[in-house]
Amino acid sequence: MGERLADLGEERVALMDETGVDVQVLSLTAPGLNNLGRHGIDLARRANDLLAEAVAANPSRFQAMAALPSAEADAAALELRRSVEELGCKGAVLFGRVGDQNLDHPIFEPTFACAAELSIPLLIHPQIPQTSVRDSYYAGFGGPIDLALSTFALGWHFEAGIQFVRLILGGVFDRYPKLQVILGHWGELVLFYLERLVMLDRVSKLQRPFIEYIRNNLYLTASGMFSPTYLWQAVDAVGIDRILFSTDYPYQYRPGGDARRFVAGLELDDSSKSKLAYGNWERLTAGGLEDPGPTASAHP
Repeated sequence: MGERLADLGEERVALMDETGVDVQVLSLTAPGLNNLGRHGIDLARRANDLLAEAVAANPSRFQAMAALPSAEADAAALELRRSVEELGCKGAVLFGRVGDQNLDHPIFEPTFACAAELSIPLLIHPQIPQTSVRDSYYAGFGGPIDLALSTFALGWHFEAGIQFVRLILGGVFDRYPKLQVILGHWGELVLFYLERLVMLDRVSKLQRPFIEYIRNNLYLTASGMFSPTYLWQAVDAVGIDRILFSTDYPYQYRPGGDARRFVAGLELDDSSKSKLAYGNWERLTAGGLEDPGPTASAHP
């Protein structure tokens, strides 16, 4: 897996061909640069320059989302602007908290303002929960199990979902009503509790009902979880125009044409399949939400 992460050339393209993926959207893998302070500024530039080089070497097969030094508020916004305007990145990846500062903290405000101005999406990638949370909820089974439970098995997904809910409750989308956020793994558990989450309308002072933020500011992607059941639930929640196909290469890579076979086998008409496979992504990253048109997200 480490070798696949590092390869941005022939092997990656060969495996894309094997699984039936035409375009990968490259991004820096977890845990990102959130916890590196000012050291993240230079690392973000280097990572994004590397992404731009990979895209330039194979522009028909690769696109990129930028890495940000989120611990440095103004530097993160500047790097986002540079990555989009100079390097051609399609958006950026947020890794949730910086220390104990959640995504609704003012440290992220310059990034949200910049993303809204540039009309580019931000993907919330899961981050490992804080030590206190891990100790309270995910510990006691031994090192490997504790780590797995607090990350890819469950903890990551609660963490990312909560961060998106905090964006809503923190009024981020009231301040930036056109800002678009992507959640992987079919919505990081948020979709499955919408019936309860909408009850926050009883106590919140938001400008719109909770469900409207879900339907107007959120895109969902599969992250390699090829489940028709989850897809139908996503369609019911946000509509086919707000769902993006993705594979989460190399973590969810499976041989045998797995990615293309999933899309081809869905009980959707050709127009809906095209939207899911690439059209929605092309529309979203063109800076517009109208005129909806196989793209897959992946990590270098």
